[in-house]
Amino acid sequence: MNNNLVKDIRNNMGEKIVRKISSTEEKTIYIDHLLKDIEALDWLLQKGMFQKAPIHIGAEQEFCLVNELWDPSDVGVEILADIDDEHFTSELNKYNLELNLDPLQLGGRCFSELHLALNELLLKAKKAAEKHQAKVILTGILPTITYKYLHYNYMTPAERYRVLNEAIKAIRKDDIELHIKGVDEVNLHHDTILYEGCNTSFQAHLQIDPSDFVNTYNWAQAIAGPLLSICTNSPLLLGKELWEETRIALFTQSVDTRSSTFILNEKESRVSFGDHWVSGTIADFYKDSIINFRSLVTTTFDTDSLSQLKEGKIPTLKALSLHNGTTYRWNRLCYGITDNQPHVRIENRYMPSGPTTDDEIANMMFWVGLMHGRPKAYDDIHTKMDFKDAKGNFFNAARYGMGAQFYWEGKLISSQELLLDHFLPMAFRGLYSMNIEPMDAERYLSIIEKRIRSHSGSRWMINSYRKLLKTNKAPEALKIIVATMYDRQEKRYTVDAWQLARRDEYKIPKKHLTVGDKMNTRTITAQDIDSAALVLRMMQWKQIHHTPILDDDLNLAGLLSWVDVEHYLNNPDLEIQSIKNIMKTSLITAEADMLLEEAKKLMKENNIHCLPVVNDKKLVGIITNNDL
Repeated sequence: MNNNLVKDIRNNMGEKIVRKISSTEEKTIYIDHLLKDIEALDWLLQKGMFQKAPIHIGAEQEFCLVNELWDPSDVGVEILADIDDEHFTSELNKYNLELNLDPLQLGGRCFSELHLALNELLLKAKKAAEKHQAKVILTGILPTITYKYLHYNYMTPAERYRVLNEAIKAIRKDDIELHIKGVDEVNLHHDTILYEGCNTSFQAHLQIDPSDFVNTYNWAQAIAGPLLSICTNSPLLLGKELWEETRIALFTQSVDTRSSTFILNEKESRVSFGDHWVSGTIADFYKDSIINFRSLVTTTFDTDSLSQLKEGKIPTLKALSLHNGTTYRWNRLCYGITDNQPHVRIENRYMPSGPTTDDEIANMMFWVGLMHGRPKAYDDIHTKMDFKDAKGNFFNAARYGMGAQFYWEGKLISSQELLLDHFLPMAFRGLYSMNIEPMDAERYLSIIEKRIRSHSGSRWMINSYRKLLKTNKAPEALKIIVATMYDRQEKRYTVDAWQLARRDEYKIPKKHLTVGDKMNTRTITAQDIDSAALVLRMMQWKQIHHTPILDDDLNLAGLLSWVDVEHYLNNPDLEIQSIKNIMKTSLITAEADMLLEEAKKLMKENNIHCLPVVNDKKLVGIITNNDL
């Protein structure tokens, strides 16, 4: 085990003490260091200084924290202090933490050893969380995250997160847009990068040979789609059913520095798969990144890379690492130093957290096996496969999971057929070529095979959610899903064996029920400029007893009740007035986090049968006597 490599993997952003580039002088200094880093990197490559063996693997585990009601818990900072272990670090949102595993030499029982270390560290986190009435959940996107948990007060109070948020907003000069369409649709603006913090991943690291960089990196790109299809675990966001791996779309948009214009925008997103096969050297790869993405942040530099080389030291490439930490390839290239020797590795960022540690290690082993099992026929994959097929495969996998079809060797092939008949045998060969214990290979790859033949984490979640929505409102269904996930994870059942969530697996304690748990969010509304006759007929057709009325700014302006409808239906000769004249404007409203018992009392005291639910002046739902 090597402490330098450990430190590097734990801190892939390079520098934790950062600040926004705010002056021409700061930019000039930073760019000078960045260019010297590239020059030093070119020199290291030309001199063959990079470590090629032994090969190491490593991983980072991001996880969510929930309270006793299965909602996000904002005590991450306190839990981190109690853990008091350098393997752990904070994340952007208060309800997420990350642990970094010590890297291991690839071979033997390294995956079992990594798995054991992961479980031991997670146990430490769970014990610390218990002291704060919190629990640890492994999932790509926590289903119970709502708008409430995406405000500034849920950002971890660390300077680097504030700086990054401000830097991205300064470049965009506008709110960040989020538009994801799947079975349902999310379409909104937001003023922070906290949506990025909804994503939790299991990031695997694999050291590579720089002299075979083009072959290795392009192969990682080619296999990404089919591999992702079996790993998906993030289908729900804000109660909406979106992509099988919604993280791919969410992460891309949540830190996007591009803004919408009437002009065709040819720039890449900072989170991207890439737009072409790579060519040239590792240095050329980084040069492309510098060309495409402007630097967001800087730090203090004590020396520069060329000076370090003259002193006989391996340069840290501080400026380049910092730049690399603000661009997010799904297969990201990372530089590090081991035993005073530089190394480079691919960081696989597209695999989600969960559903269990067994599933995660199996995903990682499958990836490493495929990386080392590449047949000679797939050398120079960039000459045999169109890049857009590789990219299309990746996004098809994100959208449809194991329901995707892929273009492979010029043919359209199902996910199951490609994985079972081609990729699994390839992974076995790759693992055996690296002297992985056969029992270990069979243990973890059998998990992959069983999952291919049954269901992924995302499909389990979707089917459970649809089933629960037949008997439960969405907020309660989401809590049941998280409670069930926790139960299955603690029992260490791999996801292929998970039965669908049942409504009796969790019930919100009566004293904790809120308006948000029982309100209707799919509410038919009207505007105060609409035809009154039409609105009254709408209420009659749909047997709606209460219709919220919105103004030109889509703020809640009034309420029409069934009493108003009956009055005109029973008196057909009456002239129907405008909605503004007949709606009630003196409204009693509630907020989503109001306790249900308080809402009942409010309705009873005021002799009313419904409460519009608002956030500021915006309608977010309605709760009626029937809901209570």
